[in-house]
Amino acid sequence: MRVYLDHNATTPVRAVARAAMIAAVDVVGNPSSVHSEGRAAKLLVERARAQVAALVGCKTTQVIFTSSATEAAALAVAQKAQHGGVFAALPTEHDCLGDWSEVAVDPAQGATGAVEAHHLLAISAANSETGVLGAAGLVVGSTQHYSTVCDITQLAGKMAVAYGDVTPSYAILSAHKMGGPKGVGALINFTAHDPVAMLRGGGQEMNRRSGTENIVGIAGFGAAAEAAGQDVVAGRWDEVAHLRDILEKTIAAATDQTIFVGKDMPRLPNTSCILTSGWKGETQVMQMDLSGFAISAGSACSSGKVKASKVLRAMGYSEAEASSAIRVSLGLETRKDDVLRFADAWIEKWTKHQMRAA
Repeated sequence: MRVYLDHNATTPVRAVARAAMIAAVDVVGNPSSVHSEGRAAKLLVERARAQVAALVGCKTTQVIFTSSATEAAALAVAQKAQHGGVFAALPTEHDCLGDWSEVAVDPAQGATGAVEAHHLLAISAANSETGVLGAAGLVVGSTQHYSTVCDITQLAGKMAVAYGDVTPSYAILSAHKMGGPKGVGALINFTAHDPVAMLRGGGQEMNRRSGTENIVGIAGFGAAAEAAGQDVVAGRWDEVAHLRDILEKTIAAATDQTIFVGKDMPRLPNTSCILTSGWKGETQVMQMDLSGFAISAGSACSSGKVKASKVLRAMGYSEAEASSAIRVSLGLETRKDDVLRFADAWIEKWTKHQMRAA
């Protein structure tokens, strides 16, 4: 049996989300129509909006449904650009934010002197590759003097969403990271002004994002968000953190040549970034795939060319080290036997790698 250990990439659809989506398929109305069928469709959208708002701690009117967290990020950045502002990001940010950056903030130097009042600064609540929490902690000084867009995509649904002393201007998240469907996300707008829509048309989402709402995806998003919030309150992710620790201890007992990135830092309960210098991450991914385990590399592929993880490079690891990392991300359905089987298979491959390298 295959074991799926790549939940930070995407998660299996929850049963409650699937049920909500199936029910929504049979709702024939357009949410913008005023007749009974349209109102029924609108009700589904607004119910989901309330469910997402409850998860992330905002007003329902602050939730703007989009096609993805990527689109949500673009919508947030576009607002700053329209007002002549500059966008700044840490080099550890996801590409949906980092690739927009006009000013790259050096984590070692902090934001002092680099981020000014007219800047919009991207801050991840949790890094997708390492699971490390609070990239805002890498930024020297208070964020209260400039706008921020907080990426809560990986954190929402795994831990309670808390913004600290200063609420961000925007937050972004995605349904498929918490057991919802792919193709739907949200921008949370904490500002006093409605963003100007990038997509013009029928004026949906209160004139903030035109295009007929994806009510099937949105219904699944809402159901997943509600269930995810319940899981956090119930402490189910504490059990996952225990399994992650078992995985790391088992591997650590077999080799002292492996680094667990962020192990001594606050991080997501499900994420283990395992760096074994000299053993290419993509090689490990392929070998573990053949052994029945789905994981991902700490490196990103672009146009078929493998590049060392920019996240690990920004954290001070060398090019060779950053190219030798894998990410194992567990889910609520992961079992102890799954992580022990993975650890055994990984150790077997590592032993053979050492023998070949000798």
